[in-house]
Amino acid sequence: MNVLTAAPADSVSETVAQVVRRVLSYDGPIAVEELERGLGLRRFFRVRLEGSSPPSLVARVEAPEDPGRRPSGATPEPALEPVRAFLEAHGVPVPLRYGGDAIAGVDLLEDLGSVTLAKAVAEASAAERRELYAEACDIIVRYQNAQDPGSAHPVACFDRRLDAALFAYKADFFATWSLSAALGRDATAGERQVVEEAFSEIAQVAAAAPQRLAHRDFQSTNILVRADRPPGRRLCTIDLQGAFLAPPEYDLVCLLRDSYVDLGEDEVAFQLARIRPALPDAPDAESFARRFDLLTLTRKGKDHAAFLYAAKIRGRSDYLRFIPPTVRALRRAALRRAGESPRLSRLAELMGQLSELP
Repeated sequence: MNVLTAAPADSVSETVAQVVRRVLSYDGPIAVEELERGLGLRRFFRVRLEGSSPPSLVARVEAPEDPGRRPSGATPEPALEPVRAFLEAHGVPVPLRYGGDAIAGVDLLEDLGSVTLAKAVAEASAAERRELYAEACDIIVRYQNAQDPGSAHPVACFDRRLDAALFAYKADFFATWSLSAALGRDATAGERQVVEEAFSEIAQVAAAAPQRLAHRDFQSTNILVRADRPPGRRLCTIDLQGAFLAPPEYDLVCLLRDSYVDLGEDEVAFQLARIRPALPDAPDAESFARRFDLLTLTRKGKDHAAFLYAAKIRGRSDYLRFIPPTVRALRRAALRRAGESPRLSRLAELMGQLSELP
């Protein structure tokens, strides 16, 4: 086998090369380079093919889920297909798929480059950043317009939802990692109960909201920018197999309260005001703002805990630099909603103890 590896070879990169050869009927030189990992355990490889079309692709390789990052009893994420194909058919920008090997857990996907939305806006003007975020918000509308095809053509994302069990998991994760870091000790049973009751209250609000398809992790590192496309068609979503049903504000929280890009409050307000009437359910302004804040508390609470978990358990201390914007988002949302109920008031008091220092 002629495999030219840009990184030390291992059994996974060799498997990727074998799948590429078999699926694409390719027998020329192959260069396999592992790409930087995010917080997940799934691995990605850029594969370069000499004299072939496409000249390069990305191999997505499944990995066992981190047991510390999944609710007890929850089913694993579904396979990429047919979720990817369903979204593609509904106008959502997703990578092309060239094939794969389900047994090996390898999908061969279009190489979209390595420029994430986070990288692009770091070098963009204020006007360019606004255009990119408006395009990203428009993709959320496409997700929400996608309808369940029904039992004749089932797609797993419509059987998954942001439910009470997920909120309970987020509460436990936050109490275990974030509260203990803030307090310098394990949270007491009473302190954990404050978080559990507040997150349960938010779960009830979410359950009463319209349920629309959401990417689930629609943040800047899961959105790639293609330089060869015109404005309005530059963005493409990745890591999309976890899509589920959620309130219409969920993906907007992921995007506009993203820990990797700290948008100013004026920019967040602009994007929310622009996109709200374009959503399929066109939520009224008050309900929309309330759910956006409440989902911020649970989503960013989970993210805060995830950064601490990654640093402690997996040695990923590089993610601690995202703690400060996460804490600021949590404090602002908690203060805005503290007066709505005793449970939210007590949660705001605990979140006020979070430190911006990693």
